Amino acid sequence: MKPIRRSAAVVTTIAATAAAVLAASGMLAASASAAPNTLANSSSHAFIGPLHNTKVVASTIPANGDVNPYGVAVVPRSTGDLYRGDVLVSNFNNMANVQGTGTTIVQVSPGGKAKLFAQISDKACPGGVGLTTALVALRSGWVIVGSLPTQNNGVISGPGCLIVLDQWGHVRSTIAGHGIDGPWDMTALDQGNISELFVTNVLGGILGHHQSANGGTVQRLVITSAQNRTPRVLASTTIGSGFPARTDPNALVIGPTGDGLGGNGTLYVADTLNNRIAAIPDAVFRHSSDGPGRTVSKGGALLGELGLAIAPNGDILTVNGGNGNMVEVTPHGAQVAVVTVDNNSGGAGNLFGLAVKPGARAVYFVDDFGNDNNLQLLF
Repeated sequence: MKPIRRSAAVVTTIAATAAAVLAASGMLAASASAAPNTLANSSSHAFIGPLHNTKVVASTIPANGDVNPYGVAVVPRSTGDLYRGDVLVSNFNNMANVQGTGTTIVQVSPGGKAKLFAQISDKACPGGVGLTTALVALRSGWVIVGSLPTQNNGVISGPGCLIVLDQWGHVRSTIAGHGIDGPWDMTALDQGNISELFVTNVLGGILGHHQSANGGTVQRLVITSAQNRTPRVLASTTIGSGFPARTDPNALVIGPTGDGLGGNGTLYVADTLNNRIAAIPDAVFRHSSDGPGRTVSKGGALLGELGLAIAPNGDILTVNGGNGNMVEVTPHGAQVAVVTVDNNSGGAGNLFGLAVKPGARAVYFVDDFGNDNNLQLLF
């Protein structure tokens, strides 16, 4: 898809604000480079290296019985029904455990009190509603969640969309098209009145007439995000492409999943099928695709990695779909820490989204082993 033309004023505003946000983050990591597939000997500076305890914060099953928690996002500011520090969790399956049919977002307090934030119906979303790991909460109160829907007992029914909710959990708009094609995960650069969404897509080579084994993409959307003004898309650019993605009888779809923006403006992407962390440089400003990005780290402790987050020290945190491990990788590519957070039946398929707990050396993650379906904390 061709980028939407921006006005000079929009370009100037985005560039100035984004540069300030990135500089203030203090996460000026070095350029990524390929690394050996071995775990680094020293983990003394690793964020999760000293963390060995986990606890259940709360169940993520709401009253309608939705299961399979996917997305995790921490609320950055109190407004409406949102409270700073609470954790939002999106559910991918319905009560019958059919993938791509979950419609709920649960809000969990750090103390473990869970309540329903939103139960979503959106006729404007192509194919219906099935909430994915693509979940962000902006400071202005807007919550944006991805949908990759199914119908007829689990058949992919459309390219899906991004659904925009207000601070009370009401659907306010739908972002369809603009390069959105099976939104699987998402991160955001929150600049206040304008934000940038970085969305991984998995259906580009699966649906439609141009089928390809490498149809996964990363799409950057620039949106308005001022408080009490419904967001609209200002620009859309494909900044990553050629990622492998395919359907799967157990996971529905496997393809590029988690992504996180480093303080140097590099977007790190979980290239799930290749057991690889990829880097897309200049992600905030680039005008074209970097293809599948540069390899930061591959193999070793990485095994079908899914959700991804950036630690306060600038390292990349990810959880494996192939086992129950959380892995920490430096921007240089060294795998510096591995912590087993789920060992139930080997942990495979139990983990998905994660987020760093603000102001603490701890990481939230979701677990859907058996009947667990809960939010947990590694500390």
